[in-house]
Amino acid sequence: MIPNINKIAQRVIIPVIVLILLMVSSNINLKKDYSTGIIEADGKGYYAYLPAMFIYHDLNFGFFDTIEKEKYYNENLQYDYRSYFRGKYINKYFPGTALAMAPFFAIGHLVSVFLGYPLDGYSKYYTLFINLASIFYLTLACLFLLKLLRKYNIRGIYIFLVLFSIVFGTNVFYYSVIEFSMSHIYSFAFINMFIYYTKKYFNHYEVKLLPIIGLILGMVILIRPVNILIIAMVPFLAGSFLRLINGMKVIVKNIPVLIISFLLFMIILSVQLAIYKIQTGHFWIYSYGEEGFNFFSPQIINFLFSYKKGLFLYTPLLVISLAGGYYLFKKSRYTFFTLFGGLFLITYVFSSWWMWYYGGSFSSRVLIEYFAFFAILLGIALHNLKLRWVRRTYIVIMVVLTIGCQIQTYQYRYNIIHWSDMTKEKYWEVFMRVDLLLKK
Repeated sequence: MIPNINKIAQRVIIPVIVLILLMVSSNINLKKDYSTGIIEADGKGYYAYLPAMFIYHDLNFGFFDTIEKEKYYNENLQYDYRSYFRGKYINKYFPGTALAMAPFFAIGHLVSVFLGYPLDGYSKYYTLFINLASIFYLTLACLFLLKLLRKYNIRGIYIFLVLFSIVFGTNVFYYSVIEFSMSHIYSFAFINMFIYYTKKYFNHYEVKLLPIIGLILGMVILIRPVNILIIAMVPFLAGSFLRLINGMKVIVKNIPVLIISFLLFMIILSVQLAIYKIQTGHFWIYSYGEEGFNFFSPQIINFLFSYKKGLFLYTPLLVISLAGGYYLFKKSRYTFFTLFGGLFLITYVFSSWWMWYYGGSFSSRVLIEYFAFFAILLGIALHNLKLRWVRRTYIVIMVVLTIGCQIQTYQYRYNIIHWSDMTKEKYWEVFMRVDLLLKK
């Protein structure tokens, strides 16, 4: 009976997640008729490459004023994603997210042609299919996370609980159905692919996986250049220092495959270089202007615990996942220190950004990309909790925290939790106030 339950749990979890996301997304967004207001904030910049290239043929975004200020004007959502470089406008964001969206943009364009909607890149069916793109890539992320958890010998029923809680007990849910044009779900998908194939490579030293890894790593960085930090997690994924060294030796012995992998990696990154050349005449520029990192003043405590955006405050499920670290430490000091060392480095870098709270966001959204590691810790904890009452208590806490995150997600959506200016007093004033949601 138990093996059957485990198999069923693994088979149904992703369809269950997709069904819920489709239902919630249609309920939220169909009411808006998929107007351009759905593409918000940074998401406008990520998406803008598609209409710029395929409709307006203008990578200096001269259509911005017409679209943003005239045709689809919304004073609450207006956002200028452009930077100014030597007399020309450029998009400050990398085009990887747009590249991932491209097939869905094409479908949206074709549907708009057949149904007679405006072919401006921003009418109903363009945004509808970008919404579906986010759900598609979250599905991919969950699929590879499921395959990854299997490699850690996590039972099927626990994989079900982990995947469900990671999607609905964190800000993954919010960024897949509401601010779905942001880059985080796309990064989450490609980073999960990178993690899975890297883990698989070090398990069996399969050289044929290296070109796939190179291609995926190119996409990971093309979506957000800071995603290169995933390299810091490779020692953990290797499983041991010996396997890490042996894996590197195998790579060095297969120079032709290494060269092919590097070329595939560079082909993907060359998309950005080509765009910069077209935009400015230069192959490389720094598109963020005066924005940057302050590595001598990281805001780690604020990043993790503040009432403004604290990761562990708004997504406390991740706190209890750390219990898995105890069992990881008991089993292997190497994997414990490489995992938490890598996560510390990533946290240090993100908390050093000049705007450590990343503007309007629910929780510390920039760590969504790395939730696979918290999922692994959750799975390890569930797998190793031997006392039945302790394990059941842990699961109950997971469920409670998932429900709590859903309440806070909807509070954030309705501005009960402010998008940027939360304080201690305001947080506790509205904490778990379901009655305020019922008035909406």
